[in-house]
Amino acid sequence: MTYENLDAKLVNALLGDGRASLRSLAEELDVSVTTVSNHLSDLEAEGVIEGYTPQVDYDALGYDVTAVIQLKVEGNALPDITETLREHRQMISVYEVTGDYDVIAVGKFTDTDGMNDQIKALLTDPDIKESNTSVVLNAVTENEQFELDIDEE
Repeated sequence: MTYENLDAKLVNALLGDGRASLRSLAEELDVSVTTVSNHLSDLEAEGVIEGYTPQVDYDALGYDVTAVIQLKVEGNALPDITETLREHRQMISVYEVTGDYDVIAVGKFTDTDGMNDQIKALLTDPDIKESNTSVVLNAVTENEQFELDIDEE
């Protein structure tokens, strides 16, 4: 096999099984273990692969309330607000966005009371001008990653 598209194929293989051994990846990609190891090290060094983590089903652990929180923030306070949100362990995503709101955060909670408590505590910050919270009724897809396109000749 040529090494063309090897990095993309390696990433796709890891998306299929993040715990795959170097040997099994080498067999699947028809290259040596050393080649896989070198390419994997390069992908990690370049920040393409940032780590290896389990995919956790938070619903199964009792975190079955998901909230999407939109905030309008005083301009100079944006870094402080996003850092505060990031530090909340139950906030799984925090985004600075364009549009009507400045920040969108997604949080997982065990119940609506816990969600309400955290949101009310957050809204005591005078730099938050406006908020809108939506509770997710049904997660159609969540935490999905997609395989990279590979040009096959």
